[in-house]
Amino acid sequence: MLIGRAVRGAAAAAGLRRPVVWASLPSAVQALGALGETAVVYYCCDDFGALAGVDHAPALRMEAELAARADLILASSPLLAARFAPPRTHLLPHGVDFARFATPAPRAADLPEGGPIAGFYGTLAPWLDLGLVAAVARRLPQWRFLLIGHPATDLTPLQGLPNILLPGPRPHAALPSYAQHWTAGIIPFVDNAQIRASNPLKLREYLAAGRPVVSTPFPALQPYRALVTEVEGPEAFAAALQATLADPPGAAAARRDPVAAESWAARAAEAAALIDTLP
Repeated sequence: MLIGRAVRGAAAAAGLRRPVVWASLPSAVQALGALGETAVVYYCCDDFGALAGVDHAPALRMEAELAARADLILASSPLLAARFAPPRTHLLPHGVDFARFATPAPRAADLPEGGPIAGFYGTLAPWLDLGLVAAVARRLPQWRFLLIGHPATDLTPLQGLPNILLPGPRPHAALPSYAQHWTAGIIPFVDNAQIRASNPLKLREYLAAGRPVVSTPFPALQPYRALVTEVEGPEAFAAALQATLADPPGAAAARRDPVAAESWAARAAEAAALIDTLP
């Protein structure tokens, strides 16, 4: 009731006469009907039946109710889209801040010099295969493995490895200064339900930065398989990183070009066009 009163008042003050509620969390279903909305959009970006840190059963119950009441469902991956009724459901993958990641940025002052660097940024979470990273680091002692991000899981597998660097998190605006200058970006995900439903922002950001990308397999790679080296196991991962040392001229542009049209503005325009079709 309190949320409804505040939102209705703010909407009226802003001159919103036919407001549409955009919900990205299942718990938003509790506020529906109190907001004066004329339509509901459910923007589904995660598998709430597998997402780490979520009480799955009640989240799925709320999501089912939200989906039933939604006039439009936008899903960020094909696996998520397949869970909902087709007539109201549309695939809307994540976008990329292409200008930020493609525009040349100065090299980060703390990016190591003298030798190849495999770089990652994002939360250091249970969905990262740290055992794989450690095994690859042992095979490539001449490489540095720079893992930028907040630690949210046990980092024991990485202990004792001098070529593993853990600088902590960095602001999003600073990431091009790393991603444009390391030797290769890595995406060492585990294979689980959460990752199979994911559509990670870093994939398009790495490509926009132009450097080679080496990744474990997951479904969201499918449209970009010609641009990413997809491998399983530490030996193949290490060999793929070594191969990036011979990155040919023109390869950076070939990686950037396919994601140039996938900006957040383009995704917003897709969403707006779909919302405009609602009664």
